[in-house]
Amino acid sequence: MLVLMMPRLRTVPFLLPQGFFDLAYAEWGPSSGVPVVCAHGLTRNARDFDPLAQALAAAGRRVVAVDFPGRGRSAWLPDPALYAYPVYLGALSALLARLDAPAIDWIGTSMGGLAGMMLAAHAGTPIKRMVVNDVGPFIPKAALERIAAYVGKAPRFAALTDVEAYLRVVAAPFGPLTDAQWRHLAEHGAVRDGASWRLAYDPAIASAFQAGPIADVDLWPVWERVACPVLLIRGADSDLLTAETAAEMGRRGGARLSSVAIAGCGHAPALMAPDQIAAVAAFLAEPDGQPRSASAASSAK
Repeated sequence: MLVLMMPRLRTVPFLLPQGFFDLAYAEWGPSSGVPVVCAHGLTRNARDFDPLAQALAAAGRRVVAVDFPGRGRSAWLPDPALYAYPVYLGALSALLARLDAPAIDWIGTSMGGLAGMMLAAHAGTPIKRMVVNDVGPFIPKAALERIAAYVGKAPRFAALTDVEAYLRVVAAPFGPLTDAQWRHLAEHGAVRDGASWRLAYDPAIASAFQAGPIADVDLWPVWERVACPVLLIRGADSDLLTAETAAEMGRRGGARLSSVAIAGCGHAPALMAPDQIAAVAAFLAEPDGQPRSASAASSAK
């Protein structure tokens, strides 16, 4: 049985023209060694990675999970237009400087996976291996429209149980989570605000969806510059990472890409089930950093 390991909660400042802002992160395991940096999806936060981080830390890895600006414990930004990838990459660069590690492994879910691709595509990147969870360089308009229908709506909840009920609906594609896991997502995905609860992110993060007509996203030139070994995780029912895009990533990625499909999940697998954690741990444990042959897995019930 995995022993519960509480993270060390820290912040690092990053600079924008409007001033310095705090980027929050959680850290598990030793304070030295090659870090595993975990980056969450659009409306989520660092604590989504608790089960995975605890498992990796128990095996001796240093694990750092970040709250993107405007999420979790990180600062909200003064201008909605700042919630964009150039700002995110600058903030993440401040975190990487704090870690002072010449090499890192990266685990990114959805938005966190795109940020990882962008960092890995640059010359001199410290990313040596990367797990990309249910996102690719092509994102269909229909998937973005589904997300736009709920992000930034700023609902209020009378109790934490109501937060959990809400998440069980909007995050149903995460897969068949246990009651304790849903409770965990609710506890860290909402904050008390006066007499009620609100979601733990700035509603202004939705500004990118409101700036104009939603269209397909095409980042193939970014993906083609990624040279490190990559494990691609796909929810078998995902509408955001289609089977066609995953296959094309393999054709364009060559020998550096391996993949695993998670049955019973859409966008995006929560990386909480034992088989999902095992797949990530096995990839990161490969001594030569080379991907394995493509395989498939099913979510643990």
